[in-house]
Amino acid sequence: MKPFASAHATHPLPQMAMALAAAQIEAQRATSGLQPTLGWLYLSAAFVPAAEALLDEARQRWPGVAWVGCSAVGLIAGEAEYFDEEPALALMLAELPQEQFRVFSGARPLARWPARLAQVHADATAPDLPELLLDMAGHTADGYLFGGLPSSLSTEPGLQIADGVWRGGLSGVAFGAGVDIISRVSQGCQPLGEEREVSDCDGNLLLALDGEPALDLLLQDLTLPVLTEADDWREALPRLRQTLAGLRRSEFSTRQRPHALGPEVMVRHLVGIDPARHGVAISEGLRRGDHLSFCQRNREAARLDLVRICAELREQAGERAMLGAVYVSCTGRGGPHFGSPSAEARIVRHALGEVPLVGFFAGGEIAHQQLYGYTGVLSVFLGP
Repeated sequence: MKPFASAHATHPLPQMAMALAAAQIEAQRATSGLQPTLGWLYLSAAFVPAAEALLDEARQRWPGVAWVGCSAVGLIAGEAEYFDEEPALALMLAELPQEQFRVFSGARPLARWPARLAQVHADATAPDLPELLLDMAGHTADGYLFGGLPSSLSTEPGLQIADGVWRGGLSGVAFGAGVDIISRVSQGCQPLGEEREVSDCDGNLLLALDGEPALDLLLQDLTLPVLTEADDWREALPRLRQTLAGLRRSEFSTRQRPHALGPEVMVRHLVGIDPARHGVAISEGLRRGDHLSFCQRNREAARLDLVRICAELREQAGERAMLGAVYVSCTGRGGPHFGSPSAEARIVRHALGEVPLVGFFAGGEIAHQQLYGYTGVLSVFLGP
């Protein structure tokens, strides 16, 4: 298999941006001899009105290529990030056996096609999204999905591209056993204390961990004094607002990484406190027997975790070539979270190497069979 070809461009006119990116692709093809069969097309929010025209132009430039992608408030391409109103697009083309992948959408279900795993783009407003993801994972042999929710600057969901332009539902591309993909999730968080078992809860209100009041343990992990309902909480609130909860469901018997948050952990916001009941409200329904650790997200923790997953992917790849990569990060991350413009993309490029890469900043990231937030999902295609 040949290395993928990738390109990106920004221009006020969408057709000019496509022409600039296409010139980069053709220069790479002239060297590699790539005969593409599958392409990724990611569009900034500014190019949403031109999505149909841009997809048609891509089809004309590269006949016979199947296309997937979406629109987003931010794009990732190589070591560049494009955010907000900046008009940009990112392309990646791959030469994969046509019998080893299948593009799917609501108009073209995957049905009984023998998929090993799948990349998905899904509507953030779908009320049954968790069930859609579980159902989609059930159509794959590995039960593994990677991808994200197209993000938007408006209340409308972002566009999805799957051999057409769509809104709503779920779409993407499934891969057969002949396409090797390795993937990692970067939570970018650091646990504040030990993981404890949820021993009492009421919906999303966490009342006790290991039999002790949840709010008291949270304050203990933050090295803050235990306060009562009548106390002044003003000094504690800024620290509480910076704190999150790492939730591991009871069906996961052990944490994969004792001192880090692996993909088996869902990171959720703290949405309130109940001093009277010594409880902490989490933005996720809780069950007794689940495990939870309080954590914080900061620039250094995010950088170290991102470097870690790149190192793990390089180690897993071994001597095999990394042909291309797709990276989906959260809209709350990106350069600003890592300290400077395009800093996140540059960290990936430096740690992973000169691998063709495209992706986007999502309204939620998908890995395994569930939806994450404030994470980065990096998936790499391997050669023979």
